Amino acid sequence: MKRIYNVLVKNQSGVLCKVSGLFWRRCFNIDSLAVGETEDNAISNMTIVSTGDDHTQEQIEKQLNKKIDVIKVKTFDEKEAVCRELMLIKVKYTRDNRRDIIDNCAVMNATIIDMGNNMMTIQICDTPERSQIFLDSINHIKIVEITRSGTVALTKCKEGIK
Repeated sequence: MKRIYNVLVKNQSGVLCKVSGLFWRRCFNIDSLAVGETEDNAISNMTIVSTGDDHTQEQIEKQLNKKIDVIKVKTFDEKEAVCRELMLIKVKYTRDNRRDIIDNCAVMNATIIDMGNNMMTIQICDTPERSQIFLDSINHIKIVEITRSGTVALTKCKEGIK
């Protein structure tokens, strides 16, 4: 089962190494990791997606909370969150498949952000599942390179919260 850990940490060197080292030492898997500053540049937000059973997920949360550089840990599953990832895909195109690529981009709300004589770079910012659907829809085209940002997530807004 996938779990999302939204971890506020001190924004200083070595913190990422300490957190990822915790996962390595305990043999916990990291499916996705994204880190960035918050509105306070002294604090960073780590979004970690990990897969494991209930016991493993409980241990991950406990171990994260023990770290000195960790300020706060929030955990939630994908149903409780708004999740996005950025994916850039460089593809080779021909005159015959260019229209198909453009149509797939339009359907999935992807954008062609760079184009050469026979290659283009496509950007999609969506849920990890929809990004994968887009990737599957163009799998018949020669993919040269892919990079993904990792999932960023926030809990969904609840009624009555201002």
